[in-house]
Amino acid sequence: MSGPSTSSFRIDQHVSDLREVGALCYERGWSLGTSSNYSVVINHNPLELLVTASGKDKGRLTPSDFVRVDGQGQPVLPDSPKPSAETLLHVALALQPEVGAILHTHSVSSTLLSDLYFPDGGFHIEGYEMLKGLAGIKTHETSKWVEIFENTQDIPALARQIEERQKDIERRLQHVFLIRRHGLYTWGRDLDEARRHVEILEFLLDVVARRLLLTGAVPASALDYSS
Repeated sequence: MSGPSTSSFRIDQHVSDLREVGALCYERGWSLGTSSNYSVVINHNPLELLVTASGKDKGRLTPSDFVRVDGQGQPVLPDSPKPSAETLLHVALALQPEVGAILHTHSVSSTLLSDLYFPDGGFHIEGYEMLKGLAGIKTHETSKWVEIFENTQDIPALARQIEERQKDIERRLQHVFLIRRHGLYTWGRDLDEARRHVEILEFLLDVVARRLLLTGAVPASALDYSS
């Protein structure tokens, strides 16, 4: 059931788990300062999420640093703190019934790669054993496409774009997308799966970035691109 009657024990557990994720992401250097935002789906029908409040240090989240929001990204309870500015992106992903948690990080590798490969619309990660840590992938002989969206302050417009993509079975985003010069979004059936995905993906992005440094294999499109 949605609304104030939702089990307080359940909410408290979600808060505790998200605080733990925040501490992990901060310690790994993926969520420094007040960057990043995380959410857990409380209900799908009607949609309700628990999301991090705006402007909070993810390494020191407190129980009061979270907001329950509805399917329009608006607080459910009175006197709630302001939800993250990117709450509507969480809502857009949570509209899929198989999504139970969404994590957004701002690592160095995701920020740099999202800029470098933006002219190509994204890039492939393939052949690495760690790909098997992503739900549904059974072999390292996999090519994972990481799509990149332009950064924008018009979050509602970007949220609509993400929502439409997720409705398109042929072009639905799987596991991850990047926002240019910004960071990574990933999700899972629950917070445990989303946490695993963020660890796997941040590892793989770091591998890609370090490989570029070691080989100097900068994509040709990046050499011709300036903005």
